[in-house]
Amino acid sequence: MEYVAALSLVLRGKMEQKLRWYFKLYDVDGNGCIDRHELLNIIKAIRAINGCDHETSAEEFTNRVFNKIDVNGDGELSLEEFVEGARKDEEFMEVMMKSLDLSHIVTMINVRRHSV
Repeated sequence: MEYVAALSLVLRGKMEQKLRWYFKLYDVDGNGCIDRHELLNIIKAIRAINGCDHETSAEEFTNRVFNKIDVNGDGELSLEEFVEGARKDEEFMEVMMKSLDLSHIVTMINVRRHSV
């Protein structure tokens, strides 16, 4: 049931709801903040899944994100910093939205359903 609710949110939820859910997902240790290591691992995983080449390394991207949106400079992203940063930084928002883009899976399911 939790999976279905999460899937519904990712597909139909408002941007604020999606960002809050992404934050909880990326906060691996559940301490209420995302540190550099957590974000770096997420960025590496997203890039591995998407299989795209990028101009900047995952490390460079992570450092750029923290330089731009870690407002208080404590080396961690709070929920507020994460949400505001994603709203203000188009590239970061794009990465967050693509990280759980399920449209290719939905397309594959539809194609298989119609071919049977």
